[in-house]
Amino acid sequence: MKNILSKKTPWQSGDNATLRGVGVKVFWAYPTIVVQDTPDLIALYMPAGVLGKDTDHKPTPQELLAAENIKITDCLWDRTDVLMLIVPGEAFSTYVMWETGTKNLVCWYINLQEPIRRTQIGFDTMDNMLDVVVSPDMSEWKWKDDDEFAEAEQIGFYSHENAREIWAEGEKAARLLTSERRAFYQEWQNWQANPGWEAPKLSPLWDQLT
Repeated sequence: MKNILSKKTPWQSGDNATLRGVGVKVFWAYPTIVVQDTPDLIALYMPAGVLGKDTDHKPTPQELLAAENIKITDCLWDRTDVLMLIVPGEAFSTYVMWETGTKNLVCWYINLQEPIRRTQIGFDTMDNMLDVVVSPDMSEWKWKDDDEFAEAEQIGFYSHENAREIWAEGEKAARLLTSERRAFYQEWQNWQANPGWEAPKLSPLWDQLT
């Protein structure tokens, strides 16, 4: 299955880009605002209030074995304002998550995922179920959905080798955030969105894969 043709030129700051989770089909798609698009870093902003598409419930590992049957529906993102920091080629992204409408940091969230791919409407990836949540001061971190991830490995959704790679990627990402790249990420903690930006809109091509 081919993805939408790749976009050759970088996105400009302020552009709308649709970020999607793509497997056998598009499982979720949300509009974002491009903050930065360079070879070293892709930064995308998703403020609370955007309307996207997502699964109508959180799929169980068993349901993922027949993923084509999972229903996709409209979804309003209203939990947090999110700045996504993604290094091209890496199998995770780091989210700065603020309480909606404030600069009160809720947490740093490490989303373990396939390396990001560029498309004509934005970017594609796919979640790897297991995630990491890091405290605002970066002093503590914990796994998220590790029980479900272990079950998904047990029933064969992930091979043992692939699961080990994802666990290792999570440990690496947590180390980078809390130690080796700590100063880099902290520079983004007080980032402010351009007040002239309008709420991003989902591409009408959000569900097209060819």
